[in-house]
Amino acid sequence: MAKFTQAHLEQLNVGLVELGINLSEDSTRKLIQYLELLSKWNKSYNLTAITDPEAMVISHLLDSLSIQKYIKGSSIIDVGTGAGLPGIPLAIANPEKIFTLLDSLGKRTTFLQQVKYELKLYNVNVVDSRAEDYRPDIGYDQVITRAFSSLGSMLQATKHLGADTTQFLAMKGANYTEELEEIPDTYTIVSIYSLSVPGLDAKRHLIILEGSHSG
Repeated sequence: MAKFTQAHLEQLNVGLVELGINLSEDSTRKLIQYLELLSKWNKSYNLTAITDPEAMVISHLLDSLSIQKYIKGSSIIDVGTGAGLPGIPLAIANPEKIFTLLDSLGKRTTFLQQVKYELKLYNVNVVDSRAEDYRPDIGYDQVITRAFSSLGSMLQATKHLGADTTQFLAMKGANYTEELEEIPDTYTIVSIYSLSVPGLDAKRHLIILEGSHSG
């Protein structure tokens, strides 16, 4: 199990300053506690391949929070959340917003329920379901995916989770341009942002779309 020290908290705080994010001491403490739980549970549940503490701060926390300024509305769903990325870091950073974390693997949702309980994340709902099978009563303000397959597959799987004004946020790496051709005509690309993640050399992008929610 990885050991997290004051140095990792300082690493997180420096990264947050670079991202222009101001969080309370309680929130930054919860972010590190989340990594501690992830490291602890990873031994049995195989939740992440990244186990070095410094790398976890970068690839899990700072990467997730790199889209913080694009989070809008009051209800957000993180589809295919896995170990809770980017949903858990964003929920900690936005306690006034409700986050639904959706994943179809029971061991992941079991872990997320424990994170919710131990960190007292009252703004988090955990749902064990495939995206295609989940039918919310009301559409979400934003639908986020981070480790999803292609844009076309993402929109097909999540279109019923939105409403008329829903934004679909897809976090992507460097190679995404070919996927743009998969976007149905009923969707519009609002913006494509290049994300700068402190400490991460790899290129990251955020694609924001709006469009059809018929399912």
